[in-house]
Amino acid sequence: MATIPVYRWRLAPDGYATFRQLRTRGLRPGGQDVAAVLERPRRRRGPLVAYLYRVDLARPVRPMTPAKQAALAKANAAQQVCPNCRRDAGYRIPRSLGMCVPCADAPTL
Repeated sequence: MATIPVYRWRLAPDGYATFRQLRTRGLRPGGQDVAAVLERPRRRRGPLVAYLYRVDLARPVRPMTPAKQAALAKANAAQQVCPNCRRDAGYRIPRSLGMCVPCADAPTL
């Protein structure tokens, strides 16, 4: 079984990128396995770990289909409706509040 190279934070060689770094470049891992690991030491808990993928094996992000775009728009629209007043808030309802800000700020009787 092959071992995966482990690099210290900010010391990874060129040619490797995290998932988020690939996304900013318009790429995705494309089915490849994790090529390396970044570790950032922490004092109290275990180390923070980031998985690295090879950039040369990454593939372009698939374009969004019209059906997927419609489903995403419908899901986002559902998260904008306040369950209390049933109005469209115009923004995504915070999960911490569970309702729009005017309903959360209203005094309870």
